[in-house]
Amino acid sequence: MSRLDLIDPESRTPLDALLGMLPGGFNAIPDIVQRRATVQGMMAALDVPDNPNVTKEDRTVPGPDGEPDIMLRIYRPVGASGTLPGIYYIHGGGMILGDVDGEDANATMICDQVGAVVVSVEYRLAPEHPHPAPVEDCYAGLVWTAKNAADLGIDPGRLAIYGASAGGGLTIGTALLARDRGGPALTFMMPIYPMIDDRNETPSSHEITDVGIWDRAGNIEAWAWYLGGKDPDQYAAPTRAEDLSGLPPAFIDVGTVDLFRDEDIAFAQRLMQAGIPTELHVNPGSYHASETFAAEAALSRRIWARRIDALKRALA
Repeated sequence: MSRLDLIDPESRTPLDALLGMLPGGFNAIPDIVQRRATVQGMMAALDVPDNPNVTKEDRTVPGPDGEPDIMLRIYRPVGASGTLPGIYYIHGGGMILGDVDGEDANATMICDQVGAVVVSVEYRLAPEHPHPAPVEDCYAGLVWTAKNAADLGIDPGRLAIYGASAGGGLTIGTALLARDRGGPALTFMMPIYPMIDDRNETPSSHEITDVGIWDRAGNIEAWAWYLGGKDPDQYAAPTRAEDLSGLPPAFIDVGTVDLFRDEDIAFAQRLMQAGIPTELHVNPGSYHASETFAAEAALSRRIWARRIDALKRALA
């Protein structure tokens, strides 16, 4: 049986359409520049109307010491007064793709539905900028956000960090840096199907070879580019962290047809064993980022409803 047969039928329809246009999926494009342009073009083609309930502002802020400045996009609910909870948002893309624009719709939706200030970070990508550049950019943006909480209208006692896929791995890596450097206090972290294990040894990392959305070959390639020939540390591959104590309460979800399934379940178990309050959801029939590709599917609506509810509860 192909793993494709295990996908929720409603969620599979847009996947089949994507693979019809691009056989093999995005990773079938070997040149990373062309691959990025293809992804950006497909995202730009989506007709996402502006949300009148949210304002957006881009700011350039200091990056890591001795490194370039970074851009942050700040989302705020229209008409909100006083201080609001804050959500620091890290986009996905396997450490090699993606940008703030590509996840603008999700960041806007979270801002609107949670009633929070969302700060989305534009970090450098591999292979041009391997580890630790991406996680250091994310950490620098988090530090700036916390230092400027008053100006941003954020309650520093209600600051969460969110990211999916590579953004999920960077969410955990950034939280580890904040813990180890005595950095900003985080109320909550939401790493969504996080990319956290460079070893590609789990059963699910061997199962997912032909789905077309982040299959085994593409993951191996992305890790090689991200690590740049260096040995991984816990901030690059959080499964390698020996001590998970002191991290914020967590929410993790992943699909049964996602290459990251087993590493994410194991990591959630380790968080619980370390005494970290952790909510874990494994979504039957969901492939990697299916809630984005099949946004109208009932499964996708359930996935998003749980995330929004968890963010509201954590930041109440």
